[in-house]
Amino acid sequence: MDWTLWVEWGIKGILLILIMIGGFAYLTLFERKVLARMQVRIGPNRAGPKGLLQPIADAVKLIFKEELTPGQAQKFIFILAPIITVVPAIVVAAVIPWGQMVSIFGRQVTLYVADLNVGLLYITAITSIAIYGITLAGWSSNNKYALLGGLRASAQMISYELALGFSFVTAIILAGSMRMVDIVEAQRSMWFVVLQPAGAFVFLIATLAEVNRAPFDMPEAEQELTAGYHAEYSGMKFALFFMAEYIKMIVISAIAVTLFFGGYLGPDITQIPFIGQYLTWLAPWMGPIYVFIKVVILLFGMVWVRATLPRIRYDRLMAFGWKVLLPLTLMLAFTSAVGVLLAQDVHPAFIWLIPLMSIIAGFVTIGLVDRSLRRKAYAAR
Repeated sequence: MDWTLWVEWGIKGILLILIMIGGFAYLTLFERKVLARMQVRIGPNRAGPKGLLQPIADAVKLIFKEELTPGQAQKFIFILAPIITVVPAIVVAAVIPWGQMVSIFGRQVTLYVADLNVGLLYITAITSIAIYGITLAGWSSNNKYALLGGLRASAQMISYELALGFSFVTAIILAGSMRMVDIVEAQRSMWFVVLQPAGAFVFLIATLAEVNRAPFDMPEAEQELTAGYHAEYSGMKFALFFMAEYIKMIVISAIAVTLFFGGYLGPDITQIPFIGQYLTWLAPWMGPIYVFIKVVILLFGMVWVRATLPRIRYDRLMAFGWKVLLPLTLMLAFTSAVGVLLAQDVHPAFIWLIPLMSIIAGFVTIGLVDRSLRRKAYAAR
């Protein structure tokens, strides 16, 4: 094997880590600014111009903050748990294609670290490891509130991973491959969000629960659990949990963009009248820009949901995952398979059965849920 490949992989890996850490820092500022605007507040504006140095100030504060370890805690696992949580969040981004192949100093370089034939299977396997970090953090703290938060987190993440996995299946069926680049290339004619709108919507809901974001932030319910599984953590150990959550938000948004929103595909700037012919050198670099724009839009949606929806009750959260999302994703996977089969064997127009049946399945599910809630409300009277 050419030794320059190892150098290329190392450089891309280091750049990916630095981008994720920088993205985590400024995603916190982005969230605070957006929430402030929605809640008619000012938001961070003291540290640096427009508050741009606030993430750096927060990092310095956490670095020098005193770290405490409970006397009866399982110290090794207590220290290991934040690492187990944050590392998978970064590693999973290795298979996400951020753009097409570009030329750097005459060398053709791919804008992703690894190209696996089973990229989606890799993502499913790695993301499941983070559950152990949160669960072990709650158990090792020797704190009943932290333990309850860890149990809640593990039950919630396992439950919603099933719906998330079947959302992956819909994209695999539509693309005919588990390779991330193949899934993006299959969307050149049409994004999968058009063919499977309900599947994309379910995926976005499941990702909120997977990263413990509002309204699914039950493991961190401060009114009940005094911060939940990380109640005993402080300083940089707490910062690692904080980092893991926000890096997961970025990565899960990038995965959603790859699976349903065309990935690095976007308008061809070489077709712009008059100046397009002068932009051919820029065209290969537009992929990361398109991914960045789409990811920011999805992150804005996550922040918007946090500012809008209240935390739901835990029993309803679990019931929603098992009784609503899981059957719905099974139905969506079935409709996707039927639509693709009919389009291949009968007529290509049958591909439009997929969005039609998925929307009908979504509305039927909403109707059944609404009917169930009305019955419970009537019985409670």
